[in-house]
Amino acid sequence: MKRRTILLLGTAAAVTVGAAIVLTPDRTEPPLSTATPLAFPGLAPRLANAARIEVTRHDGTLTVNRAGPDLWVLPAKADHPVRPERVRELLVGLTELRLTEPRTANPEMLERLGVEDPRREGATSSLLRVLDAQGNPIAELVVGRRRMRVQGNVPESVYVRRPGETQAWLAEGRLPLDSDPNLWIDRDIANIPRERVRAAEIAREGEPRLVLRRGPEPDAPLSVVEPTDTPELDEISLDEVARAFEFLTFLDVARADAIPGEKLGEARFELTDNLRIAVVAHKDGETVWARLTAEGDTEAERLNARWRGWAYQVGQWKERAFVPRLSDLAKQQRN
Repeated sequence: MKRRTILLLGTAAAVTVGAAIVLTPDRTEPPLSTATPLAFPGLAPRLANAARIEVTRHDGTLTVNRAGPDLWVLPAKADHPVRPERVRELLVGLTELRLTEPRTANPEMLERLGVEDPRREGATSSLLRVLDAQGNPIAELVVGRRRMRVQGNVPESVYVRRPGETQAWLAEGRLPLDSDPNLWIDRDIANIPRERVRAAEIAREGEPRLVLRRGPEPDAPLSVVEPTDTPELDEISLDEVARAFEFLTFLDVARADAIPGEKLGEARFELTDNLRIAVVAHKDGETVWARLTAEGDTEAERLNARWRGWAYQVGQWKERAFVPRLSDLAKQQRN
């Protein structure tokens, strides 16, 4: 009896294990990121006809226009070129975006996911549209809140909705979406170390000519050589002239022929490695604008390729670096 009982129990166990194997889902199926549908199947070849990108929020619309095969520009910034990698990341993100989980289809619940009507006052959602040259949509999507993931090596995800539909989705993928135009452009003008500035000649409107030059010593600071009769000068203010092109960025940009404000003056800087930079400075209210031109060798060509045709709004403190008065360089008396 004992032997028979053992055999029966063994048979039952084998049947149970076999059933478990049959009923257990196949763990070798592809991961979710490859099994879920693309939000825009076959989008990549159609993006060759993309001519405009629009990001609409409740407070306005950012537009990026295509101006050439690999050139996109911002109309809000005088058609200044955008950073090509920003456009590339966004369009690639659209082609790879996958709808992983359906969420609410209740219109009253869309706000919780940030996919409500983007044009509604106070809405946090964005409407992304990629259009062709005729204004026909190639891809459209309401983009909402990102879903925070604390685990490592987990793809980014975001809540989305198709315009005209109430069904919201959790989508897997990266969509670098920004409505601030300053985040689309490279705002760096130059970064030339102070040590390279050897001399500067400043012609400020209504002021006598001012010439600064370094001594022959390697670490000599800039000093005023013209006029010869000067008050006691401030070393920090002199050093600011030498730092005129260090970490130089712009706050706004305009066409060079439409530089705002009244002319403050001009300056010519002599630098090492046969580089010379001319600056024309304007002031419009409290804002300072500059137009730059380089002369010299290959470095000058590279700088001019970036600067040509543009005027830049720079920080107000750059007025004393580009076109200082002699009084701006004088040591201030302390009470």
